[in-house]
Amino acid sequence: MSAKTVLPAVAMTAVSMVLTLAVVVMWLGTAVPWSVALVVGVGIDGGWLATLAYERRLAAQGDHSTPVTGVGWCFGLVATGVLVAHALTTDGSVAAWLAVAWLPIAAKALWLVHGLWERTALTAGALDAIRGIQQEARDEAAVARARLRAEAATEETRLVAVTGAGARVARVQAKTAATLAGAWSTLETARRGEDTGRALTSVTTPVTPDVTARWELPIWGPSEPVPALESGPGLTDDALDVLVHDIRHSQTPALSYREMAARFRAAGHSASEVRLRAAWKRVV
Repeated sequence: MSAKTVLPAVAMTAVSMVLTLAVVVMWLGTAVPWSVALVVGVGIDGGWLATLAYERRLAAQGDHSTPVTGVGWCFGLVATGVLVAHALTTDGSVAAWLAVAWLPIAAKALWLVHGLWERTALTAGALDAIRGIQQEARDEAAVARARLRAEAATEETRLVAVTGAGARVARVQAKTAATLAGAWSTLETARRGEDTGRALTSVTTPVTPDVTARWELPIWGPSEPVPALESGPGLTDDALDVLVHDIRHSQTPALSYREMAARFRAAGHSASEVRLRAAWKRVV
C-alpha cells in the first residue's frame, strides 16, 4: 500500500519539476541569459525538493512542522503560477499548457495523502489481530442469532403443545360436566317422580312388612360440614378397676379377660388395651 501512494506522488513531483524548469528556461530565456533562467528554475525546484525532503524526515520521526509545510505549498504555488503565466503569455497551445499547470498542486496533494496514510498505517500483525477480532465478533453474533432462533422455535413448539393439551383437557371437562349434569338430572327426575315411591314400596313391603321404605337419592348441591364428635373425659384407674370388677363378676363363674373386654367395649366404655389389662391384673 505504501508503494501505491508514494510512487504516484514521486512521479508527479518529477514531472512537475521538469515542466517548471523547462518553462522557466523557455519563458525567461528570451529576456535573460539561459544560465540565469536555469538557475531560477533549479532554485524553484530545489526549494520545493528541499522542503519536501524535510517534511518527509519529520514525518518519519512522527513529527510535523506547519511552517515547513507552508513553505512547501508556497513553492508549489510558485511553480503553478509560473506554468499558468507561461500558458497565458505564449502565442499557441494555451489550453495544453493550462492542462498541465495543476501538476505541482496535484503533487503536493498526493504527498499529503501519502502522509495521512503513513499516520494511520498498521502493521501486518495488527491487521491480522483486527481481522481476528472482527471474525470472532461475527461468529458470536451468528451463534447468538442461531440460539435466539432455536429458543424461539422451542418456545413456539412448547406453547403449541400446551395450548393443544389445554384444549383437550377443556373438551374432556366439558364432556364430563355434560355427562354429570345429565346423570344428576336423571336422578333428580327419579327422586321427584310420583311412581318412584310406589315402586319401592311394592318391592320392599313383602320383605319388611312393618317398615316404611324411604328412598332418597343424592342431591346435587353444596354440602354442609358435619361437626366432629366430642370425646368424653377418660376413666380414672379407680373407676376403671370398678368397671372391670363389676363386669367380671356379673356372671358366675367369673368371666375371662377376653369376655370382660368384649362386654366393656360393648357397653360404650373406652380405654387403651394397656390400661384395661393393667386394671384386670389389679382386680384379679
